[in-house]
Amino acid sequence: MASFFSDYGLMWYLEELNKKEFMKFKEVLKQEIIQYGLKQIPWTEVKKASRENLANLLVKYYDEKKAWDVTFRIFQNINRNDLSERAAREIAGHSKIYQAHLKNKLTEDWSRKFNIPTQDFLKQKFTQDECNRFELLFVSKVTERKTHTVLLKGVAGIGKTLMLAKLMLAWSEGLVFQNKFSYIFYLCCQDVKQLKTTSLAELISREWPSPSAPIVEILSQPEKLLFIVDSLEGLNCDLTEPEWKLCDNWVEKRPVNILLSSLLRRKLLPEASLLLTATPETFDKLEDRIDYTEMKIMMGFDESSRKMYIRGVFQDKTRAQEVLRLVRANEQVFSICQVPLLCWVVATCLKNEVEKGGDLVSVCRRTTSVYTAYILNLFTPRSAQYPSQKSRELLQSLCFLAAEGVWTDKFAFSEEDLRKGGILSDDISALLDIRLLLKSRESKLFYTFFHPSIQEFCAAVFYLVKSHGDHPSKDVRSVKALLFTFLKKVKVQWIFVGCFIFGLLHKSEQEKLEVFFGHQLSQEVKQTLYQCLETISVNEDLQEEVDGMKLFYCLYEMEDDVFTMQAMSLMQHIKFVAKDYSDLIVAAYCLKYCSTLRKLSFSTQDILQHEQECSYMEKLLVCWQEVCSVLVRSNHINELQVKDTNLDESSFLVLYNHLKHPSCAPQVLEVNNVSFLCDNHLFFDLLTHNHNLQYLNLSLTFLSHSDVKLLCDIFSQTECNIEKLLVAACELSPDDCKIFASVLISSKTLRHLNIASNNLDKGIYSVCKALCHPDCVLKDLVLANCSLSEPCWDYLSDVLRRNKTLSHLDIGTNDLKDEGLKILCEALSLPDSVLKSLCLRCCLITSSGCQHLAEVLSSNQNLRCLQLAHNKIEDTGVKILCDAIKQPNCRLENLGLEACKLTSACCEDLASTFTQNKALWGVNLLQNALDRSGLALLCEALKDHNCTLHVLGLRITDYDKETQEFLIAEEEKNPYLTILSSI
Repeated sequence: MASFFSDYGLMWYLEELNKKEFMKFKEVLKQEIIQYGLKQIPWTEVKKASRENLANLLVKYYDEKKAWDVTFRIFQNINRNDLSERAAREIAGHSKIYQAHLKNKLTEDWSRKFNIPTQDFLKQKFTQDECNRFELLFVSKVTERKTHTVLLKGVAGIGKTLMLAKLMLAWSEGLVFQNKFSYIFYLCCQDVKQLKTTSLAELISREWPSPSAPIVEILSQPEKLLFIVDSLEGLNCDLTEPEWKLCDNWVEKRPVNILLSSLLRRKLLPEASLLLTATPETFDKLEDRIDYTEMKIMMGFDESSRKMYIRGVFQDKTRAQEVLRLVRANEQVFSICQVPLLCWVVATCLKNEVEKGGDLVSVCRRTTSVYTAYILNLFTPRSAQYPSQKSRELLQSLCFLAAEGVWTDKFAFSEEDLRKGGILSDDISALLDIRLLLKSRESKLFYTFFHPSIQEFCAAVFYLVKSHGDHPSKDVRSVKALLFTFLKKVKVQWIFVGCFIFGLLHKSEQEKLEVFFGHQLSQEVKQTLYQCLETISVNEDLQEEVDGMKLFYCLYEMEDDVFTMQAMSLMQHIKFVAKDYSDLIVAAYCLKYCSTLRKLSFSTQDILQHEQECSYMEKLLVCWQEVCSVLVRSNHINELQVKDTNLDESSFLVLYNHLKHPSCAPQVLEVNNVSFLCDNHLFFDLLTHNHNLQYLNLSLTFLSHSDVKLLCDIFSQTECNIEKLLVAACELSPDDCKIFASVLISSKTLRHLNIASNNLDKGIYSVCKALCHPDCVLKDLVLANCSLSEPCWDYLSDVLRRNKTLSHLDIGTNDLKDEGLKILCEALSLPDSVLKSLCLRCCLITSSGCQHLAEVLSSNQNLRCLQLAHNKIEDTGVKILCDAIKQPNCRLENLGLEACKLTSACCEDLASTFTQNKALWGVNLLQNALDRSGLALLCEALKDHNCTLHVLGLRITDYDKETQEFLIAEEEKNPYLTILSSI
């Protein structure tokens, strides 16, 4: 009963009563209260209550079961037995009916999807361990609390969807989640995106066994719902839509990407649980945009399973061992064998090579060579040396289809798609027979490649045998565009395609393609790829965007030492994240050719910390040694960043020995979220000997009290040249502030100190006392999110009165409030105040506090930048600020008003300020509800010859299409104006 009951569900039934029956219901309720001694609901409230209000009152005064019992008795009393019978039937039946339907659907439709006989799927018995694993998906490891959003990541084909099918089958059989979820709904992104626009109610109805789903009943308790959103990479949704575009109405029809974004970002049914699956690349892109509570990783075949599977393909045990040795020797090929489908591909490919007497070493050279051998063998009869002309044309048609698919994010193709590409019905049957194509899991009328990587390989082959200009689709872009898209990870669903193009340029693969297609391949692709790398080398923005690991894998697949040396000599900035041993091998291969680096950023996560067998760790350390050698070989590295890395003692010593080399002395060193499982004295010893060091960032890296002492001792040395020190989120304590205070007094070089996101509060007194010392030369101080309390504002006020060097102060995300702001503003209003920049983001300031700021703006001629984002300034506060900014003494240049609860009502004040203040250069208005009329006022003011504003902070995509076009046109008209459309 509880799974059905809610105030909304009850209201739904009260709505069935006509006016006379509803009045009678109230009268009987009054009698029920007296007769059964129920908790008294004030009669005055009952008498005037609407149906919705009465439902709310029943919920408020009675528990769920009692409220329904009372309602049922009253329905019978007023001769509406039909309503009580219907409610009882639906309470008892809907969830059970749906469970039975889901079980039937899983055993019939899903067994077909996975080529599993129905009887085998039905016979599957779930062990208690399996059921426990399913239940634990929604229990956090850290707190053991129930979770709401679980991310399940794994590479394509690893078995995520099959696992979901088993989970739903276990639920439908009543084995798991019985008290947690009344309904589980499965949404496959590849399938759902075909709908273009829909509503959540329609998506649920698609899963219901009959045409009319009881949507109100289903959604009456959203906390009892689980939505499984499978294959997020198939949706091509980046979750960056502005808040106002999202919907919170489950009956409203919206574009599919907006609807799912609303669900994932908790705008729609925030109480429901979510289980999301995607590839690692997709989650890398979306992870910080989804508020998840647990991350789970699917690993596929472990090492022993891979070995067992490959051995099982060969009857000859000696040959099986030889094949296994070759596969195991190539970490990349062995790695893809984690995926069951790809393990089958590798084993089948090598078995075919053995049977025809091929060169197994050549096939196992690289991942690309395995795919080349596998695909070309499928189209070449075993008895023939060359393929038929029809086979050549069929593979070429598939490559055309694959190329268009990767560019248009299309992985399921209709028969019409295939026919357009020249693939006829007989060809489809042949491709199904050799298992290059499969019938789509979502529809019998659609076809997919055996694995997404097979489609990517065929797309890569297209670029080697044809030019993009030969393709009839304009969606298919040049190989240059493909490489930039791949390296910048614009399309996160692309895993191998760029690597395959480089791999196919290897001499042996070129020869195989030329034999198969019967003509020599053009060498223009290789030249084009080199030109792309040249473009990257002279473009700093591109270097920042390029994923170094993607570039490394491309060059590794190519295995051309001369080309790799030329390519790496172009690179001045490399950043990469190595997540496993395979990544480390590839990085080591490329970095040994690097000698011109100026900036290096890398992460090895916890590869070098795991306890592994000695032989494995020895191989890891050899690779690590080769990676670190770039620090000595490239003796021009000015910037070095190590982040998100855990190093054991051995791996740290390798890094230490390279960093202490005389040729390795970066000016900028960033060590973020790094743990050293060794004596930290060695690390600080490195800092002592690097006299070039000017910028040191240790944020997110834990520092003990003794570490802080070691760090601050460095500043006491006369050779120390560190100007900027960042130790944000380092778990510093108030006691550490005394040590930093001594540095502030003694150091003649330190100009910038960031100690944000540490719980410092009482320790700030020591810092402020040092800042008031005449020997202190600090210019920038960041104290954001430091849990500062009321006494701190007096300390900081004293600093603002007495310090004559501090030009920037950031105290954002502290509970300053209007009262604390008043204390600071009294000091800032003094004529000799030197502060130029003040950041007060998220400080609980209201429009009342703006009066204090106005006094500062009117009198302080030094203040140039004021950041007030995420405070409740409102239109009233903006008016107060604008009046002050118009004063002749105000020299403010930059004003931050993001997310300050503003409306278009303030635009007239802002517009007049733009034309009257001669210093104002930039205003940020992101995340405020400004409409077209307000924006028009601002843009009109910007055209005034007195206006000096150059930057107006608005995100163009936050507005409807018509307003976007208006803003773009305004930006084009005003050559001095930049609208920040991509903040």
